[in-house]
Amino acid sequence: MTGVLLTQYQGRIVGPVAWLLGHLMNGIFNVLNAIGIPNIGLAIIIFTIVIYLCLLPLTYKQQKFSKLQSKMSPELKAIQDKYKGKKDNDSMLAMQQETKEVYAKYGVSQTGSCLQLLIQMPILFALYRVIYSIPAYVNIVRDSFSPLVEDLMGTSGAAEFLQNLSSASQFKKQFTDAAFTAGDTTYIKNTFIDVLNKASSADWSSLTAQFPSLTASIENTHTALLRFNNFLGLNIGDTPMYTMKTAFADKNFLLLIGGVIVPLLAALTQWINVKLMPQAANDNGKVDPNDPTAQMQQSMKTMNLMMPIMSAVFCLSLPAGMGIYWIAGAVVRSIQQIVINRHIDKIDIDAEIAKNTAKYKEKLEKQKSTKQMNLYANLSTRSGDLNTVKNSSISEAEKEKQLKKAQDVYANKNIRKDSLLAKANMVKEFNEQNTK
Repeated sequence: MTGVLLTQYQGRIVGPVAWLLGHLMNGIFNVLNAIGIPNIGLAIIIFTIVIYLCLLPLTYKQQKFSKLQSKMSPELKAIQDKYKGKKDNDSMLAMQQETKEVYAKYGVSQTGSCLQLLIQMPILFALYRVIYSIPAYVNIVRDSFSPLVEDLMGTSGAAEFLQNLSSASQFKKQFTDAAFTAGDTTYIKNTFIDVLNKASSADWSSLTAQFPSLTASIENTHTALLRFNNFLGLNIGDTPMYTMKTAFADKNFLLLIGGVIVPLLAALTQWINVKLMPQAANDNGKVDPNDPTAQMQQSMKTMNLMMPIMSAVFCLSLPAGMGIYWIAGAVVRSIQQIVINRHIDKIDIDAEIAKNTAKYKEKLEKQKSTKQMNLYANLSTRSGDLNTVKNSSISEAEKEKQLKKAQDVYANKNIRKDSLLAKANMVKEFNEQNTK
């Protein structure tokens, strides 16, 4: 664990993405500092907007799929009803083919938006990591802790006191790590900054009371952080719950409103975002228990209803900075949603279907014209088809010649073992053994 860079996330997939996004956040904060407004709340909003604008092409594809899926649902449901209860191989293959043709007609993949989600998820997780651990990625914020941390590292009992602060609960393991107990100064410094970065106003007050000799250093650091964290009168390092408790104690009703508005806005913006999402078609509101697609859509609908409530609950116990991130993200997504929906609504669906159908037919024709498909077309995996070949007008010598050629290709491993030609040869050998 020696040399860990503060709280930078070390995951194999999300870690490198967070490192890259961290440089972007650091650049945004440096620009804001250069123009005299080094504000973390404003940096989070700009950072969130930039990331979601970069993800706009993927978001468009995902929303287009959702929109088209709602139009495809009746056709897909008709296919499912057509083959309902049929488990034989021919019916299953026919159902798969008809389903594939519907997706091809609408110009979307059967995997839907899975690829877009797979690309977006690491980015969004990394976005959360960067915002949750600002000092790990923003040099100016990290450096503001350094004088106080150096003083605390040279003060007896500082480590024991810090690990008992309310903000240290999530960093307990770091205080017992081998690097910490061995006296690794880099690791100890990073751990102290981790704790101080999450410290509430009450934690800072108790720190001053415990170490009066460090009062000047503590106040200088806390003042710098308050400047960074002050957003519209709120300390985004404090949780809305703590802000409301403080407001009640001080009878500061303006601060109370500020503490309440963050979780409320998080829930409201999330609810608006969910409402703007394309909804799957459902004629009677009932869910067929035998239809897995309908069940999945119902589960998604329930989860979407719960998300605004969950956002409000989480925002109460997390630093207000995370709430600002959720609000900014929901607002940006809602604006994107409106623009994308309007654009998709202007698309001539019938023209799109005609174009996609033509492309699909052209693709099938190209596949039929390949040598491999022509070879497969002359062979069959069924013994009935082999018997048809035997009864055809082709001479026995020609049949034997063709079969011998197929056997030579198979024996020389010029084709894949799982190909249709290989299977045809296996069927022939099986039939010959049974007729002996």
